[in-house]
Amino acid sequence: MTTVQAAPAPAPATAAPDAAGLTEYPHLEHRYGAQRRRRLGPGRAIPAALAIGPLLLLAVWIVTSQLGILDPRTLPPPLDILRTVGEMWSDGRLPTNILASLKLASISLVIGVSLGLALSLISGLSRIGEAIIDGPIQVKRAVPTLAIIPLAIIWFGIGDTMKIIIIATSVLIPVYINTTAQLKGVDLRHVELAETVGLSRSQFIRKVAIPGALPGFFTGLRLAVTISWTALVVVEQVNATSGIGYLMTQARLYGQLDVVVVGLLVYAVFGLTGDYVVRAIERRALSWRRALGT
Repeated sequence: MTTVQAAPAPAPATAAPDAAGLTEYPHLEHRYGAQRRRRLGPGRAIPAALAIGPLLLLAVWIVTSQLGILDPRTLPPPLDILRTVGEMWSDGRLPTNILASLKLASISLVIGVSLGLALSLISGLSRIGEAIIDGPIQVKRAVPTLAIIPLAIIWFGIGDTMKIIIIATSVLIPVYINTTAQLKGVDLRHVELAETVGLSRSQFIRKVAIPGALPGFFTGLRLAVTISWTALVVVEQVNATSGIGYLMTQARLYGQLDVVVVGLLVYAVFGLTGDYVVRAIERRALSWRRALGT
């Protein structure tokens, strides 16, 4: 009788060690465990992170001034600037001009953001609206603010109306661009679902379009806050009688470098504060979103 030998059982396939089997391979445990635990994102948010950069710059300014590296004729020491701030605050020049600038910037910002949001909704939700609106917006985007001022003076004079129009039209550009881009990126399946459940136009805008466009809107709003102060610097030097820009122009004429630096610091503080406020509102409004930067 012929003896038939059974074929040897196939060797088990070698697989990458999983989490349960790593302990059986001490030489691989460290390698795979490290890969599994490695953080790829930016990590947790740092408290008061927005203030770290400015504080480092302030520290460099203080150190270079104390060591004599920075010439006071180029940039006065921080203590001199602080002393100038105290003098200007006590005689009323600083608070009066700050309030004038805040009023002008706030009115212009509200008008510009409102127009930018409205135009982006029209352009993003209507092909006809896009054909009418997008071209002029892109033209304005390409024309610098300084180039428009002579024409704006001829049309609207040299009062606050001209300044508000200049700032507002500068502000609406980033709001329009970013909101429209985000609106056009809304998932088409959400639109189809809204049509299926029979949402009205107003319900669609309120429940689908605006929530979908919010990330882009807040990006545009952050840029708009910064641009409002940048444009304010320009318009406040055109026949102004009040405002931080006016204060800086007068200081330049009389060679008061410390006052010029105070004006720049005021613009920087308000710009940084505005950005921080917008970020805080964005975090609260978009608390439902899970993203890399949240």
